Amino acid sequence: MSPSMSPHIFVSEEESLLAVLIGDSAVGKSNLLSRFSRDEFRLDSKPTIGVEFAYRNIRVGDKLIKAQIWDTAGQER
Repeated sequence: MSPSMSPHIFVSEEESLLAVLIGDSAVGKSNLLSRFSRDEFRLDSKPTIGVEFAYRNIRVGDKLIKAQIWDTAGQER
């Protein structure tokens, strides 16, 4: 076997994860999404109107997990 060939084959399996953040207004759902997807935390965040979402790829062992997180508007009544 030549030096450029490797006997190891890396097989990547892709999985998907969907999480929906729900809860009362002003409890931190948007900041949780921002921290998870962009590694940011803002004290002056604005209320969510409708739904916002973000993706982040996470490697766990030999699996690639595509996490999609949805942030919803406050659920108070």
